[in-house]
Amino acid sequence: MTLPLVEVKDLTIDFGMARAVDGLSFTLEAGAALGVVGESGSGKSASAYALLGLHRGTGATVGGSIRVAGVDVQTADDTELRALRGAGAAMVFQDPLSSLDPYYAVGDQIAEVYRVHTRASRRAARARAVEVLDRVGIPDAARRSRSRPHEFSGGMRQRALIAMALACEPQLLIADEPTTALDVTVQAQILDLLHHLRHETGMGLLLVTHDVGVAAESVDDVLVMQAGREVESGPVVDVLGAPRRPYTRELLSAVPRVDAKRVAPVAAPDVKGAAPIPEPRGAGDGEPLLEAVGLWREFGRGSSRFTAVDGVSLTVHRGETLGIVGESGSGKTTLGRMLVRLLDPTGGRLHYGGAEIGSLSDKSLRPYRRELQMVFQDPVASLNPRRSIGESVADPLRAAGVLDDTRIRSRVRELLERVGLDPDRYDRYPHEFSGGQRQRVGIARALAADPRVIVCDEPVSALDVTTQAQVTALLAELQRELGLGLVFIAHDLAVVRQVSDRVAVMRRGRIVEQGSVDEVYGAPRDPYTKQLLAAVPALDPALATVRRAARKELAAT
Repeated sequence: MTLPLVEVKDLTIDFGMARAVDGLSFTLEAGAALGVVGESGSGKSASAYALLGLHRGTGATVGGSIRVAGVDVQTADDTELRALRGAGAAMVFQDPLSSLDPYYAVGDQIAEVYRVHTRASRRAARARAVEVLDRVGIPDAARRSRSRPHEFSGGMRQRALIAMALACEPQLLIADEPTTALDVTVQAQILDLLHHLRHETGMGLLLVTHDVGVAAESVDDVLVMQAGREVESGPVVDVLGAPRRPYTRELLSAVPRVDAKRVAPVAAPDVKGAAPIPEPRGAGDGEPLLEAVGLWREFGRGSSRFTAVDGVSLTVHRGETLGIVGESGSGKTTLGRMLVRLLDPTGGRLHYGGAEIGSLSDKSLRPYRRELQMVFQDPVASLNPRRSIGESVADPLRAAGVLDDTRIRSRVRELLERVGLDPDRYDRYPHEFSGGQRQRVGIARALAADPRVIVCDEPVSALDVTTQAQVTALLAELQRELGLGLVFIAHDLAVVRQVSDRVAVMRRGRIVEQGSVDEVYGAPRDPYTKQLLAAVPALDPALATVRRAARKELAAT
C-alpha cells in the first residue's frame, strides 16, 4: 500500500493562549493538488507552515501528527528537516520581495539553494539556476539570471520563487497565496504554470488561498477552513458546485463575478448609525465633479525617459463610481495620484467643479486638498505605526485648524463608528487591527476632510472575499449617503464589475476602452479588454479547464 505524500492528523497550533488550528486532518496523494481555502485568520497558512516544521523555535506549540514525503515532521531533527525542505518539499511564499535578497542576483540565490541541498559545484549550480528559470518561463534566462529582484516585475519575481522551489525537484510544492498581488493576466500565467509543472513533474501541490476562483482553476480537491477548523472538504467540483455547509455557501456568495450584473449594495451589516440610503442614480446622471483632459506624465530623463500616462481624458460625476482597470504598469496608480494632485502631470488639464487646478506648488490648489482624497492600497504603509489610529484619522481635522481638541476627538469617534469600528479603540495602534479594519481606518481618514471625490487605489486587493465585500459595501453606502464621486482603481475585474457604474480600461498609459460597465463587460470591443476578461478565474472547474486550454492554444500561435 502506497503511503500518502502528506498525512496530517489532529493538527493543533497554539500561539500562546490563542489556538490558530484546532484538530485539522487531511491527506494529499502524490501528484494530486489540494486547495486550502478560508478567510484571513482561518489558520490555513499556519497549517501549511507546519508541514515544513517552520513553527519550530518560534514559541508556537504544535500538536498532532504530520508526515510529509515519508518524514515525521514532529519528531525529525534539524538535519532531517533540512533534507525535507530540499528534495522532499518546497514552499513558495506570498510576497516574493520579502523572500528574495535585494542585494544578490536572482540566479545566484537559486544556485545557493541548490548547492546547500546537493553539494553541487558552483558551475553546476549556476547551470541549474538558468535551467529552472527557463523552465518557469523567464525569457532569456541566462541573462536575466544576473538581474536583481527589483529588476523583475511582480509576476517574474513569483516565477523566480517557483524556480527556486523547483531547483531540487521536490515531491511537494506548497504555494501560500502565490497570486494575491498579481493582476489577472499574470495570475492566469502563474496558475497555468503550476498546473503544467505538476503534470510534467508529478509533484503534489498544496495551494493556500483566500480566492475561491484561484482554487477552482488549480486543484483537484479543496479544504475549507474557518477559525482553525475544517468546515468542508472534498472534490473541488462537489464543494464549489454543491456546498453542504452554510459557511461555504457564504464564502462563495461573497466572490465577485464578472458575469453578474451590478446589484445596488445594501448597508454593511456591521456599520452602525447608517442613514437611509437613497436609490442609486444612473451612471453619469450626477453633476460633473472632476474632469481630466489629455493628462500625461513622464518619468526619468534622456534615454531613460518613459511615459506612464499618455493622453488620458475622463470625467467623474457626483454619486457615481468610475472603475479603472488594467495590468500592473498600465498607469492606473499614476493616474489616480494625478487626479487628487498628489502628483503633477507633465501635460494636460484637470478641472474640479468647473475650475482648472494648478500644480502642487500653486497656492490656489490648497482649497481643493480637502475635497479630493485618496484611500491607498496598503493601509499598513499609509498609517504611522507609532501613532494611534484615532490620531491618524484626526490629521486632516488638525490641518484644517477649525476645531479644538475636544471637538476633534468627538468627530473622530463619529467617523470610526461610521465606518464600522468601535470608537473606544481610538487609542489603539495599527498593528492591533486586521487588514480589513485598517482599510476602514484609511476610509475614515479620507472622510475626515469632507471630500467630494475619493480615489481608491486597490483598496481591497490584499483582503479575503468576505472582507472585500464588507469594504466595497461600506464605500457604496457612503457614496449614496454623501453623494461622493468615487474612482475605484483595481486589477481585479470582478470587483470592479460589482462596484462601478462606468469603467475605463488602461493599457500602457492609455485608455483603450471606456463606457458603462454593462457595455464594456457585456460586449468588449478592444482585444485587450477581451484578453483581461478571459483571464479572470472561473468558479466552475470545468470552465476553468476550457479556458486554460484556450490560453495555451493562444500562447502557441
